[in-house]
Amino acid sequence: MVDIDPDDDCTILYTSGTTGRPKGAVSTHRAVVSSLMAFAARNGVLALATDPEPVDPNDPVFDTSFILIVPLFHVTGCVPVMLSCFMAGLKLVIMYKWDAGKALPIIEQERITNFVGVPTQSWDLVNHPDFEKYDTTSLKAVGGGGAPAPAALVDKVAKSIKKGGPQLGYGMTETNAFGPGNLGKFYTDRPTSTGRAIRPMGVQVWDPVTKEVLGVGEYGEIMMSGPMLIRGYWNRPDATAEAIENGWLHTGDGGYIDEEGFLFIKDRIKDMILRGGENVFCSEVEGSIYEHPAVHEVAVFGVPHERLGEEVAVAIKVTDGASLTAEDLWKFLDGKISSFKVPNHVVIMNEELPRNAAGKFLKTALRDMVGSGALTPTSR
Repeated sequence: MVDIDPDDDCTILYTSGTTGRPKGAVSTHRAVVSSLMAFAARNGVLALATDPEPVDPNDPVFDTSFILIVPLFHVTGCVPVMLSCFMAGLKLVIMYKWDAGKALPIIEQERITNFVGVPTQSWDLVNHPDFEKYDTTSLKAVGGGGAPAPAALVDKVAKSIKKGGPQLGYGMTETNAFGPGNLGKFYTDRPTSTGRAIRPMGVQVWDPVTKEVLGVGEYGEIMMSGPMLIRGYWNRPDATAEAIENGWLHTGDGGYIDEEGFLFIKDRIKDMILRGGENVFCSEVEGSIYEHPAVHEVAVFGVPHERLGEEVAVAIKVTDGASLTAEDLWKFLDGKISSFKVPNHVVIMNEELPRNAAGKFLKTALRDMVGSGALTPTSR
């Protein structure tokens, strides 16, 4: 037997690297187990709060089971999915590769209850033409994280799942995937929020310059603390010192906390578009564009502009069999959002938008492709 101390290193998971060189996030056994226990506690509270009907634990129909649809080298697949199943002795069904058409019969046959991925996978599932042909009544939770979910998708999932409902988790590699969660009715009531944090995690909003803790409704950088945080980055003391300050993790995300403690993420602080002195939050624009029925994927990003500093650009993957032009989009957005937020440059693509291994859109790559001429937008 090898003696393992709770503070010994347990995992090294590499961050997504959407804007720079990936870093190896080192977690201790204490951090990983703290995350697992926090997930279990939150799910237990949710079950008590939302399911008044007693469930017979011996009924196999109600056995909790997960389908693995994200890579195991990603923190979501490793910690809240795989290790949660190992800890609780739950069934885990592994897909070789994500395919909504192949996932549906697996869900029916294996009586899958929990579906955890990125919003695009939830969209693929509930919008698949064969969705109604399969029995998906075993599903109790559909959601995950990795990217904001459009309000239209939250509503669609809520209407498609007979038992339980949509879920959203706001975590990252550096928190072992744990963070504020918006689950069930709380999510459908507040689809633009990532939910509330529960102990032992702490969440604050700091002024990015003064480091002052901000009050209710004030926009700043979201900070996290708790025993589930990584101890640092592998052989990167400089990056560790920059990311973790007095036990608080700089998430790089900008947002605010409302009077009820619900966290709202507006955007990545560095990815926010500053257009002529006006802040444009990409997630807000993306949410409005997602409401168009022809839109399957959308990524909003900034491109340089001589006078304004930046202008708003968007890359869109249209739904199979649908058609969309830049003029259609501009007409659709007229009156939905402020005119300065409407993309001036529109790229319509037939192939999937570029993503990293974690499923996040590579906006920097899209920006570079537009700048180099590899992608030619329709502009106005």
